[in-house]
Amino acid sequence: MAEEKTALLDAFIDVYMSSLKHLDEFVSEPTKTFHLSFEQYLILREVTQHEHVTLMDIAIQRQVTRSAVSRQIRVLIRQGYLRQQPDENDRRRLYLLATPTGEQAERLIRQRIEHRFQGWLDIYGEAQAHELLNFIRDFSQITRFKTRDNPHDRT
Repeated sequence: MAEEKTALLDAFIDVYMSSLKHLDEFVSEPTKTFHLSFEQYLILREVTQHEHVTLMDIAIQRQVTRSAVSRQIRVLIRQGYLRQQPDENDRRRLYLLATPTGEQAERLIRQRIEHRFQGWLDIYGEAQAHELLNFIRDFSQITRFKTRDNPHDRT
């Protein structure tokens, strides 16, 4: 690899180690008071915003396995944020419903996330936020496409 490209790669690695790695912590901080991960919050949010949500709906939407979603839902149920209710026509189908505690937690977490995001917008501005969002979308789409076509190429 040419020296210039090696320097660019090193710069990307440095940014990852010093910044991007901590993005998850930044995003999930508002959920910590409720002993939830950001992923668990997103499930709670989905359930509070839509009716008749099932575990399978969430798995399909997130493109993950049922067992991965099931683990997250178990935590939400155990903590009293969600409950399951069988479909009246097909008792095998279980709908996820937010409890009053879950609805309140989702509302408070959403307010904290919105406040945190507004602070970020105040610093960087909407134009830069849109630019970053578009870059991440492009990067994600290209990465998914390449990985799907050639599973050995994880670029």
